Amino acid sequence: MHLNLPEKRYYTIGEVAKAFDVNPSLLRFWEKEFEEIQPKKKESGTRKYTPENVLTLQYIFHLVKEKGMTIQGAKKQLKLRKEGSSKQVILSKLEQIKSTLESLKENL
Repeated sequence: MHLNLPEKRYYTIGEVAKAFDVNPSLLRFWEKEFEEIQPKKKESGTRKYTPENVLTLQYIFHLVKEKGMTIQGAKKQLKLRKEGSSKQVILSKLEQIKSTLESLKENL
């Protein structure tokens, strides 16, 4: 799914709802269901979605609306995705440490 959103720092709930062709109430419901979606809120209560929020919403939309998953199934997929990316970050850092240690060993 390609979203027709201009590049901005923040998006309103109306802009995001229109891009996904859903009611804003669905986005508010998903905010309650998925801890990964936490838009910033002004004092007035106006939601401001970041591009990262929109990407997460896009993934949830794909799982729930296009693949027909349940909310629980989508939550599990998000958790697996998050764990996978965390492992990649840890592995990358360990590779950097290994490389640094090897270069230190060579210089002794």
